[in-house]
Amino acid sequence: MGEQEQSGDAPRPRTRRPATVQEAKALGHPMRVRILRLCLARELTNKELAERLETTPGTVLYHVRQLVDAGLLLPAPVRTGASGALEKPYRATGETWWLDGPLLDTDTGSAAAPVEAFQQELAEAGSESVRTFARFVLHLSDEEVAELDRRIVAVLDEYVATEDQRLDRPVYSGAFLLHRPAD
Repeated sequence: MGEQEQSGDAPRPRTRRPATVQEAKALGHPMRVRILRLCLARELTNKELAERLETTPGTVLYHVRQLVDAGLLLPAPVRTGASGALEKPYRATGETWWLDGPLLDTDTGSAAAPVEAFQQELAEAGSESVRTFARFVLHLSDEEVAELDRRIVAVLDEYVATEDQRLDRPVYSGAFLLHRPAD
């Protein structure tokens, strides 16, 4: 047992870590990102995911297997469905939040996968789903960009780390994106 655990203090906050090659590959497709987001809100079966994503169960199963193999999605306990058939749901591990920019160093264009997934989710939810919005233009040095990112992520980390305490509340999704505009 660590010194902190013996003293009865709260556990140390989680920290980010580099993504493995397999994790980065799994996160490089918008459908896999959407599957993870859907399975964070609640456990879903392959069939339920296919219906939500308006695609075939075979397509979803291919992506689910990639996410399971990467350790980002886990099979949940088998349950009995409405028709009495056994169903195999999946749940997201939540590990993606704790990965340090897994797609930023790739040359494959997969860095846009989370943005594409977010755009699809927002289109599906409709403009009336937006609760807050801030658009801005800032002149920043590389160091100031790093500090802005660190501060925003620190606030979000506080909420993510205590998410299990608010599961009875409505679900919200969001994205913070900083980009260099085209000249």
